[in-house]
Amino acid sequence: MGIAAEVVVRVRRHDGDEVEECAWTAASKDLLSSAAPWRVFRWYRGQKHYSGTYWSATIRDHVIYESRLELARLLFADFDRAVHGVVAQPFLLQTVLDGKIRKHIPDFLLLTDQAPVIVDVKPLHRLSKPEIAFTFDWTRQAVESRGWKYEVWSDPPPVQLENVRFLAGYRRDWLFSAAVLEELRGLDLDGVPLGRAADCLPGHPDLQVRSAIHHLLWTQNLVTDLDRPLSPSHTLRQPA
Repeated sequence: MGIAAEVVVRVRRHDGDEVEECAWTAASKDLLSSAAPWRVFRWYRGQKHYSGTYWSATIRDHVIYESRLELARLLFADFDRAVHGVVAQPFLLQTVLDGKIRKHIPDFLLLTDQAPVIVDVKPLHRLSKPEIAFTFDWTRQAVESRGWKYEVWSDPPPVQLENVRFLAGYRRDWLFSAAVLEELRGLDLDGVPLGRAADCLPGHPDLQVRSAIHHLLWTQNLVTDLDRPLSPSHTLRQPA
């Protein structure tokens, strides 16, 4: 019998303190995707972690996070066109292993065009701790037994993170001229340097066009190399 058959999941409802419990193998995607965050934020003087809320363009709502590293994972999820849903602290998993009750709350549930992705965020230097490795191991077994994906996410490439963080400043679509965006989408900007792209629409204010181009990079209607710091010399490309 696989571990998933003995794992219980608890989900907190948005309409109050009601908690729904069922076997992990019986929990539907609809149930899990509609969950309220399991934990409640607490702020206190001297706390070592950094909590907050992030407005996600993907779900057009706020998502909570409990560390700067979790915020970084949210930025990448929001930037990922395959992700169409994000749930923070979506549920509590419980099982019995080695005669002890084991509990775990994953950090995020990502709903994607393929299988759901359960994400745990942890700094790289902490992954070698036995208790963390043990928890992530049985969680992975439970998640993957359903054909879902399990991801342990650690420190991202710094340059990619800074580029995505910068572009996230342009994620709110209502701040940009619909007319300018439509005109830009109609242009062939493939091969045009980022610093010269605004010249392609001389009839509009330069800053308005530049900000709209950055929004199109966020939505990936245009793409460029994010493995080096963004600069005017970056070449714009049409997505494949």
